[in-house]
Amino acid sequence: MSAEKTTLAFDWSCRILADNGCGFPAPGLHSFLFKPMFTVGGYEFNKPMLLALISTVLVVGFFWAAFSKPKLVPGKLQMIGEAGYDFVRRGIVYETLGKRDGEKYVPLMVSLFFFIWIMNIWSVIPLMQFPVSSVIAFPAALALIVYVLWMSLTFRTHGFVGGLKNVTGYDKSLGGVLPLVMVIEFFSNVLVRPFTHMVRLFANMFAGHLLLVMFTVASWYLLNSWMIPAAGVSFVMTIVMIAFELFVQLVQAYVFVLLACTYIQGALAKHH
Repeated sequence: MSAEKTTLAFDWSCRILADNGCGFPAPGLHSFLFKPMFTVGGYEFNKPMLLALISTVLVVGFFWAAFSKPKLVPGKLQMIGEAGYDFVRRGIVYETLGKRDGEKYVPLMVSLFFFIWIMNIWSVIPLMQFPVSSVIAFPAALALIVYVLWMSLTFRTHGFVGGLKNVTGYDKSLGGVLPLVMVIEFFSNVLVRPFTHMVRLFANMFAGHLLLVMFTVASWYLLNSWMIPAAGVSFVMTIVMIAFELFVQLVQAYVFVLLACTYIQGALAKHH
């Protein structure tokens, strides 16, 4: 595939039973590569970066508009904002951290939830059609924010020695297996957890986008001669995958924030 076509999922000229002999243009890593759209101050902006920036503006703009002038009897926008805010606050933060400990973390968790959700949902928006979270740098940055908060709370709450006991699962009642448990817990908490926190979001969005592209491309590729019925099946599968992705996009935002709250809860716990 030429450099000019790195932003395309497939070549429109490829059709089954066509005279050009083009095989099925299967989606791959090239479906996630984008040429710079424009440059600002020497920094190149591509499509995922632009969508992430738009996501930020949308989240900030929506909640600013909803709550900048709150009313005792809320209007439609304020009502939607309150419903979304309350869903994260009561359904995730309070359930995990409790009201007393969790209240101060609600704004961060609300921001993470809606930012991730909007980044995910671009994959089913016409002309956009790309989940920003399928580029690993974005989930990595968000997971790093949670990790830094988690570790800082752990050592600030328990002190240096107590923090080490917290992340290593120190419990002298374990006896002879304590050293092994401490090593396992250390690697699990310090290395594995932030990695899986990042990869869970990335992998689901990456795989979902590949499936959507594959069925979309197949619908066009098979739309020729006696293979038209097969194209219809592929098109139906595209619709099914879009519906499924809408569900997964919301679930992944929920799971990411839920895990973040769980890590914070572990950092604040008096006993590991």
